Amino acid sequence: MFKHILVPISFDEDRDTNQSIDIAKHLVDDATKITILHVMERVPPYATTYMPEGYIENSRAGLKTELEAMAKTLPNCSADVVSGHPGATILDYAEKVECDLIILASHRPAMSDYLLGSTAHHVVRHAKCSVHVVR
Repeated sequence: MFKHILVPISFDEDRDTNQSIDIAKHLVDDATKITILHVMERVPPYATTYMPEGYIENSRAGLKTELEAMAKTLPNCSADVVSGHPGATILDYAEKVECDLIILASHRPAMSDYLLGSTAHHVVRHAKCSVHVVR
């Protein structure tokens, strides 16, 4: 089967990550490692002046706590929160931890996604491992 599965988690309202987690559960064996990952987009420096002190750190801690609760429902699973552009960061992370499968939830594409590209499209197009897209 797979040695390391990466499951990027988005907390957007239009994403159902439960399917991604269910698929990961069905693809694991005793030797498979699962990592669930959330990518926090970087906040431009000028915007941080409008945020309450500690907002980014508190958000990161809250997201990490939520991911760790999800990780407890999966065998041999860890959770991580990183910062960056979602598409590129998912790919860099997958390569860094040597994933051989990415299970990624996606929304139904809008016209702008065909013209500008979405996170799922970017990951599918550039991943060096298998990618399973869930809609």
